[in-house]
Amino acid sequence: MGSFKDVVGHKDIIKYIQSAVEHGQVGHAYIMNGERGAGKKMLASLFAMTLLCEKGGSEPCNTCHSCRQAESGNHPDILWVTHEKPGTISVDDIRTQVGDTVMIKPYQGPYKVYIIDHAELMTQQAQNALLKTLEEPPEYVVFLLLTENAEALLPTINSRCVMLKLRNIRNTLIRKYLMEVLQVPDYKADMCTAFAQGNLGRAIMLANSEHFNEIREEAVQLLKYIHEMEISEIAQAVSRITTYKLEITDYLDIIMIWYRDVLLYKATKEVDKVIFKEQISYIKEQAKKSSYEGIETILKALDTAKARLRANVNFDLVMELLCLTIKEN
Repeated sequence: MGSFKDVVGHKDIIKYIQSAVEHGQVGHAYIMNGERGAGKKMLASLFAMTLLCEKGGSEPCNTCHSCRQAESGNHPDILWVTHEKPGTISVDDIRTQVGDTVMIKPYQGPYKVYIIDHAELMTQQAQNALLKTLEEPPEYVVFLLLTENAEALLPTINSRCVMLKLRNIRNTLIRKYLMEVLQVPDYKADMCTAFAQGNLGRAIMLANSEHFNEIREEAVQLLKYIHEMEISEIAQAVSRITTYKLEITDYLDIIMIWYRDVLLYKATKEVDKVIFKEQISYIKEQAKKSSYEGIETILKALDTAKARLRANVNFDLVMELLCLTIKEN
């Protein structure tokens, strides 16, 4: 598991956690809010380990019995709330794993830490069941609610928790990590950093993903030739895109980075900051043919497509409209 020194970014949150532990001002409940891959689980695990470390310092020692138990996932006082249904944390999950156990004192440490991952999946009944404990928690209990969407939690839960927002990490830190720790070549590190948009977990996933290269290649082929395509060819392209339905965010982000490159080159004529350097001849050509307004229209259409897909609008229809907008602009 390591220590807080191994965490890339999030220095303000780490400082806050360490200060709370050092001064004995640990709250009963925290919400760690950040997108997938932002580092919520790592921070929560390190927080829990620190609270239960036998050395009593501001970060885990990694050598005591408690730290070794936590690292192996067998600490009796660190409880990860699980759920059988993939998309829901039910009221029964909360009652049996929290309500029925919360009054049992810690087995060996000063704290009993409950970690609820994907807390936004709790049903309203589950949240209300948790709220009863949050209103009058035992002294030794600490709740860590990990979520990608704190707004999905009841206002009454939000008001009883300390909010820790995981913000985007600087690109320079992500690139450095990819190159120095993962030994990723510089050109690939540039690409993964650009697509990760401040999310280290996503950058690591992309660097290790063969599938990502396929998606990127498919998107690039579409973008290079879309302006010459007939409507029937666009329909065929959309049919191929369906293969990447589960990774559609990555696919759309690739298109966004492409047009960011087009816009950047059009405005500055600088090649150094272009991500798709190997496609520079196509980037230059599109920058010459596209207007600033046209590029802006495409970028707005990408945001609209993402919102529609989140709202479960028909996939093929959304992608066809997007492709037509790109072709026309």
